[in-house]
Amino acid sequence: MTTDLTFAPATIHDIDTLVTMLADDELGQQREDTRRPLNQSYIDNFRAIEQDPNNELIIVKQHSQVVGMLQLTFIPYLTHTGSWRCLIEGVRIHKDFRGKGLGTQFFEWAINRAQQRGCSIVQLTSDKKRPDAIRFYNRLGFTASHEGFKLNL
Repeated sequence: MTTDLTFAPATIHDIDTLVTMLADDELGQQREDTRRPLNQSYIDNFRAIEQDPNNELIIVKQHSQVVGMLQLTFIPYLTHTGSWRCLIEGVRIHKDFRGKGLGTQFFEWAINRAQQRGCSIVQLTSDKKRPDAIRFYNRLGFTASHEGFKLNL
């Protein structure tokens, strides 16, 4: 277990590192834009996330290096007796830090954050082309209880 971790909201100064991490696999390379200067849509959406009280873009640092990221979105529902859910998206651990338990600690932190916000469910999706990620989520206790659908616009 890694003990020298810091969890904090991302800042605009982290955005280059975050985009690089998002693009750091086969799927990410197909959908992210790593050209510089940075695509303005990343900056615009970072600002939108930053200003939305129901969204948190969180980084994890080891010493002063950003080694992971995820986004938490808190969603009110009428179902489940009018409960709140936490959606976890954009999960990345820097390739040099995978397999060291950092992801588990990050998810423990994220689940605790969801509980602090009064959520009764934590949900996420994972691309079927990421079997390692799916095994990781299963080990954490997540179950594939629903079939997910997406429509690209």
